[in-house]
Amino acid sequence: MTKLFNKLPNHIAFIMDGNGRWAKRRGMPRNYGHKEGVNAIERTIDACIKFGIKYCTFFAFSTENWKRSKEEIEGIFELLRDYISKNDNIFLSKEVKLNHIGILDPFPDDLKSSLVNMEKQTKNFEKLTVTFALNYGGRDEIIRAINNLLEKGEKSITEKEFLTKLDTNGLPEPDFVIRTSGEQRVSNFMLYQMAYSEFYFPKICWPSFNEHHFVKALKVFSKRKRRYGGVS
Repeated sequence: MTKLFNKLPNHIAFIMDGNGRWAKRRGMPRNYGHKEGVNAIERTIDACIKFGIKYCTFFAFSTENWKRSKEEIEGIFELLRDYISKNDNIFLSKEVKLNHIGILDPFPDDLKSSLVNMEKQTKNFEKLTVTFALNYGGRDEIIRAINNLLEKGEKSITEKEFLTKLDTNGLPEPDFVIRTSGEQRVSNFMLYQMAYSEFYFPKICWPSFNEHHFVKALKVFSKRKRRYGGVS
């Protein structure tokens, strides 16, 4: 692997954009694109394991996605059910830790239960931590963190204290953010955590994302110079 890359990211965050457009171009409903997007998630997890990436986060359902049609939302929930059930033994056999950020309260009870149960079963795995952002929004996360501290009577907040109240407490900040479909915006995703992330915007839509595109992205990252406000 060292021949391919000078360095690798520790944590990659994926904004999985383009499912609906990918399906529309093929004369199929939007949920067909989401279904094929799940296959892209599986390919990406396998690639992360192969190349030794320790953390990956997928923006699966945002706080704004509730604006979509009831049919599309229910279709996404069904895909999540199938994915967790299908991968029950895969997460365990591959020793992949499952995690989530966001508020699950509005989700169907059976979906919440299966997700939390799988998190408990995989909590001690260290090979790869896979996080799904579900009913997640960066602004919502920040406001919830601030309110949590205010409720505790805090009058002055340190960055260290603030970080402990974020959904991502315990996760490293993403080194690399990949948004597919060519769109170049963060869409309310991990706003605080992306302060020094490197960004990459391939034009390929998410359902078509595969190991070839993953390797291309890693090569781009390996050439970036990360100065964190300093100079080389």
